[in-house]
Amino acid sequence: MGKAGQENRLKSTQNMAPGQAENCDGQNAQPASTESRAAKTIREIFESGRPLTYIRSSEEQRVGGLLREVGRQLIAGMVVPVIQWSLTEGLQPDREIAGATPDPRAALDFIAAYRDPAIFHLKDFHEPLRDSPEIRRRLRDVYEGCRDQRKYVVITSPVKFIPEELDRSMVFLELRPPDFVELIQFVRQETQRVSRDGDEGISEAVLHQTARALQGLTLDESRYALRRAMASGLQLGSESLPALLEEKRLLINRSGVIEYISSGTSLGQVGGLEGLKKWLLERRKLFQMRDTLSSEIVPKGLLMMGIPGCGKSLCVKAIASSFELPLYRVDMIEIFSGRHGKPEGVFAESCKMMEDMAPAVLWFDEIEMGITSTESSGEQGRIFAFFLTWMQEKTRGLFVAATANRIDLLPAEMIRKGRFDEVFFVDIPQDDERIEIFKIHLTRRGIDPTQFNLAQLTQFTVGWTGAEIEQCVVSAITQAKLADREITEQDLINIAVKIVPLSRTMKEQIGHIRSWAFERAVRASPQTQR
Repeated sequence: MGKAGQENRLKSTQNMAPGQAENCDGQNAQPASTESRAAKTIREIFESGRPLTYIRSSEEQRVGGLLREVGRQLIAGMVVPVIQWSLTEGLQPDREIAGATPDPRAALDFIAAYRDPAIFHLKDFHEPLRDSPEIRRRLRDVYEGCRDQRKYVVITSPVKFIPEELDRSMVFLELRPPDFVELIQFVRQETQRVSRDGDEGISEAVLHQTARALQGLTLDESRYALRRAMASGLQLGSESLPALLEEKRLLINRSGVIEYISSGTSLGQVGGLEGLKKWLLERRKLFQMRDTLSSEIVPKGLLMMGIPGCGKSLCVKAIASSFELPLYRVDMIEIFSGRHGKPEGVFAESCKMMEDMAPAVLWFDEIEMGITSTESSGEQGRIFAFFLTWMQEKTRGLFVAATANRIDLLPAEMIRKGRFDEVFFVDIPQDDERIEIFKIHLTRRGIDPTQFNLAQLTQFTVGWTGAEIEQCVVSAITQAKLADREITEQDLINIAVKIVPLSRTMKEQIGHIRSWAFERAVRASPQTQR
C-alpha cells in the first residue's frame, strides 16, 4: 500500500445513530453495533496483520482505552494485553518485565523477544525515531519479527513523524474527536461516576441528547463540559445544553476563523419569504430523519442570493433555530488574512473541524467574496475547488447556509443543481410583507402594532428593504423618546419620507441583480415584484 492509501483517517464524528457503522461507500449501515468507529478501524488494521501503526493524537488516555477495547475483541477467548512505554516511565503496567528501563532500544528488544500476543503502546516514540538511526533500524527488525505473530506496535504522538525508511511499513491514522457511539459510552460512565446521589438511571433520550451536544469535543473537553454543567446544579438534558455548548463556543472561537453564533431567531420573526419558509419546514423534517435516509435525500444546504438588507442573514439564524442546531459562521476575511496560516490549509481544516461539530448549521456569509471560480489564480481558486468537492462529500449532519449579495461574481459551478439543494433569490419585500415586517419590529420593541394604520405606510415605503423598515422604526422610537412621549403613526411617516431607499440609489445594480437571478434562482417570496 502506498503512502496515500496508508494515511487513513478516523473520521469519528459523522452524525450517526447509536451504533451505526459506515459502509466503504460512506452510507450508513445497519444493524447497529456498540463498537465505535475508532475502535473498529484499529481492530481491522490489527486483523489485517499489520504490526506497525502510527496514531497522531494528543489524547493518550483515550488511545489507551481504545487499544484495551480492541484487545478484548481481537482474539476469541482471550484478552490481549496492552503494554505501554514512555521515556519517563519505561514499560507499563509491570515495570519488571523490562527492568523498568526507559531506554527505547531496550523497549524494542523486549518487544522482539516477547512471545505472546500483545499490543505495545509507545508514547511519543517519534523523538527516538527522529534522533537515532539505530532505533529506526531496530524498529524495522521489529516489523519483520512481529508479522503474523499477533504482536502489534502502536506509536502515538501529537505530531506526525514517520521516517522515509519506515513509510511503507507503517499505517498512519489521525484520531479525530470521538464519534456518537464513543460519546454515548463516555457520558454513561461519566454521569455514573460524578453523580452526587448515585443515580444511574439517566434516560436514553437524555443520554443521546447530551452526546450529540458534545460532538466535536475531545473526551477531556467533554468531561470538563459535563462537570461544568453538573457543578452548576443543572440536570442533564435541555436545561444543561447551553453549558455544554459553551465549551464548544470556547473551542470554536480559539480557531480564530469560525464564530459561534447565539441565535434566538425563529422563522416567525422573518417577515415574508413564505416560499423559503415552506421549503425550510419541509427540509427540516428530512434533516431530522437523516440517519434513516440515503445521503442523496438528506438536505445538504441552500444558497440565498439577493439584495442587501432583505433578511438573508436573519433567515440563516432562523434556520438554526428551526432545525434546533448550533450555528457557526466562517469568517473568510480571517482565513485570507494569513494570521492563521496558508488560507487553503486553514479553510480545509475549518471545514474538517465543522464536520466534527456536526450536527450543526454552517454559515458562509457573502460567499462570493471568499470563494470564487477555479479560473481565479492562486489561493481562491484552490479553495473553490476544495469547496465544490467538500460540498459533495461532507457529513450528512452538517447543513450549509450560504448568502451572497454580488451574485454576478458566483461561478456557474457554485449554483448548479447538486451543490446546494436549492438556490433562492431574496427580493425587496412586497406590500403585505412590508406590513408584516413593520409588525415584527414594533412588537419586538414592546409596541402594539394594532394602534397604527400600517397599510397606509406602504405608500411611503415602496422599494424598501427590511433593514430600512427596521431603521425607520428605531428612528421613530428615538424621536418619540427625545420628546418624552409614546410613538405615533406620524413619527413613522415623518421618518419614512426622509429615507432614500437602496432601490433608488442603486437602481441600476438592483435591476442587474434581478435580471441575473430571473432564470437562475427560485424566488423566496411568491409573485415577487420586479
